[in-house]
Amino acid sequence: MPEGHTLHRLARRQQRVFGGAPVRVSSPQGRFVEGAADVDGMVFAKAEAWGKHLIQHFRPVGTTARTGRRMIHVHLGLYGSFTEAPAPLPPPVGQVRLRIEGHQVGTDLRGPTACELFTAADLDDLIARLGPDPLRRDVDPARMLAAIARSRRPIGALLMDQKVIAGIGNVYRAEVLFRARIDPYREGRSLPGADVAAIWEDLVALMRIGVRRGRIHVVRAEDDHGPGSYAPDRPRTYVYRRAGDPCRICATTVRTAEMDGRNLYWCPNCQV
Repeated sequence: MPEGHTLHRLARRQQRVFGGAPVRVSSPQGRFVEGAADVDGMVFAKAEAWGKHLIQHFRPVGTTARTGRRMIHVHLGLYGSFTEAPAPLPPPVGQVRLRIEGHQVGTDLRGPTACELFTAADLDDLIARLGPDPLRRDVDPARMLAAIARSRRPIGALLMDQKVIAGIGNVYRAEVLFRARIDPYREGRSLPGADVAAIWEDLVALMRIGVRRGRIHVVRAEDDHGPGSYAPDRPRTYVYRRAGDPCRICATTVRTAEMDGRNLYWCPNCQV
């Protein structure tokens, strides 16, 4: 599943190529026909991300008033993806849930967990359910700090809980805990508030790098050596998907286990 920086980067891209102009919207697959028809021909006003959720805003042509505005909510889930091509787009291939076509560029959405019309109330409900997003400058981490401070759950589970903090996936969870030298099994309430605040600040910095570069970069320059990670085209990681390999810092074997249905990676020597 894409991590939060991917959705923010996607929102920026869609804002850049579609923003401020009318777009043609359709559902070749047929599963979003009414929703697509509702915004077809409208101006693509804005795209934004909240955690792993993409919100596309549309407004009627010729007006900047809020009356008549529409939103589409997309959650990519495990299998969803957008593909982009120059306009006019060729006939659709595969199960295209949503097609947006501007004057020069078009994009097709396949396989999302959610693709639906949203109201302002729907968006408010979504935001209320999510924890703060490190990539949004309009959020306060206080909710996250308070949730972790009172929880008996392990910090490794809390960081993956979108109600605690939005947009964090398995890679950032594993890597930020390693960088902080924190055992993923420690109870949230056992961590000093300063340590949790430092995790937040590190996530803000790392995820902004991810947005700028289009890929996760978590290894500090002084540690950026040795074998690559789990695939030739992937950036180096400290522990993520390196189970059985030596830790880049202390050479202890990196361990893995399952936590809340997801694979966890950590160094038992560095993270105590």
